[in-house]
Amino acid sequence: MATATKILVEKKKLDKAPLELHYMGDRVLRQPTKRIARVDNSIRQLVKEMLQTMYTSDGIGLAAPQVGIHKQILVVDVDWENAATPPLVLINPVIKSFGKEIAVAQEGCLSIPNVFLDVKRPEEIEVSYKDENGRPQTRRFNDLPARVIQHEMDHLNGVLFVDRVDNQLAMTEALSKEGFSVRDVKPVR
Repeated sequence: MATATKILVEKKKLDKAPLELHYMGDRVLRQPTKRIARVDNSIRQLVKEMLQTMYTSDGIGLAAPQVGIHKQILVVDVDWENAATPPLVLINPVIKSFGKEIAVAQEGCLSIPNVFLDVKRPEEIEVSYKDENGRPQTRRFNDLPARVIQHEMDHLNGVLFVDRVDNQLAMTEALSKEGFSVRDVKPVR
């Protein structure tokens, strides 16, 4: 069982996010990340700022590459309206197994604002990771938390959710409407 985060961040919007989001088309989103050798106070401070940036941007997940940092860190909070539920902090996450059931659901991304498209993903995953204290954890996730973790883990490998969209017409229309280039999509199959 994962431990609750010790990083106290109020779940609210700030006037200005502490970290700057990067958007589709920015090369920083396509670069692979590096594992974190040691979880220390600088990593915990980065996690705090990532959480503040995620809440300020109305997100439920954020990966370090989205704020220009090439480290294997992601933060997730699918219950952001409940102050009592701690966010998830996953450092050096690795998916150990996938469930057999596949679900299609709409996804969006802070790095591709106002674009929401259907993506197929396994409904259940088992993930090993380090928590914000550097302690190893292994935990199963399903439904929305599993989807968000898979989405954020893709960012650690330079993959965006639009790279997994099957409906090319809908994707082209949605991206064009928001001023993004379809040429920045790198399909993953």
